[in-house]
Amino acid sequence: MTRKVLKTKKIGVLLGGNSSEREVSLKSGMAVYNALKAKKYNVVAIDAARDLCGLLKKEGIDIAFIVLHGGHGENGAVQGLLEVMNIPYTVSGVLSSALAMDKEASKKIFLYHGITVPAFGIISSAGAGVKSVKMHFPFPWVVKPAAEGSSVGVEIVKDKTLLSKALKKALFYGERVIVEQYVRGKEVQIGILNDKVLGGVEVKPSLEFYNYEAKYTAGLTEYILPPRLSRKAYDKAKEAAVYAQRALGCSGATRVDLIIDDEGTPFVLEVNTIPGMTETSLLPKIAKNAGHDFIGLLEEILGGVVAQ
Repeated sequence: MTRKVLKTKKIGVLLGGNSSEREVSLKSGMAVYNALKAKKYNVVAIDAARDLCGLLKKEGIDIAFIVLHGGHGENGAVQGLLEVMNIPYTVSGVLSSALAMDKEASKKIFLYHGITVPAFGIISSAGAGVKSVKMHFPFPWVVKPAAEGSSVGVEIVKDKTLLSKALKKALFYGERVIVEQYVRGKEVQIGILNDKVLGGVEVKPSLEFYNYEAKYTAGLTEYILPPRLSRKAYDKAKEAAVYAQRALGCSGATRVDLIIDDEGTPFVLEVNTIPGMTETSLLPKIAKNAGHDFIGLLEEILGGVVAQ
């Protein structure tokens, strides 16, 4: 029934945009567009780089499938535009998107809800001198922009001599920087679809951590499904992921990034409200392992919009 309803709708795949993750968004968006087109859906690809409002009016779409990574596409701005235009969309709402994109805000909400996160501090561009930076936890530190995705601008700092370079890099992407305590453990991503856990994947990069290069260069990362965790640790990771996304009020398809330490404790890093959507991205990998092929995953995501 859902598929019949969807076949009557014009679907606009929003991709590209102007953020630092534009190229990733174009790949994800075209994968979604091509898969839907192959199944004879009435679908159009819309580059959100300019005059998005005009393009949406021109195309007359019924549902927006948002595959914009970073920037206005992920921070709630595009979601707000669609709300004003009364166009249903596939991802979390305005506030949830904004909170998830802002690592400072989301971490504070996680702490309020008793969700374990790495110890952290905030540095602003006004007070970013190395001498003034003091944290209540030892090195190594993870330095990252407060509002970027795909590990853009992230560095692991092992001592203070490397801090200045890392801060400069992170501050290039915004006025606030998160400094986290480095937690040694397994990097695990949990996929959630319409508030139900699909499963998880352990990422084992050949580089120091799962950075932008490791994410988007073939052969640099090993993906282990399901993660090599005890049942108890895996259940705790899935539970923490669901709590994290609910704490932010997220919906649709999300991916929650965690570190599982040697004691099996899950540390939530962030919630991704618009995960990568190529057929080799993490959420589709997790979905496939749970029995959903790529087009099936897309139809489930769209079905969640129709069911609202």
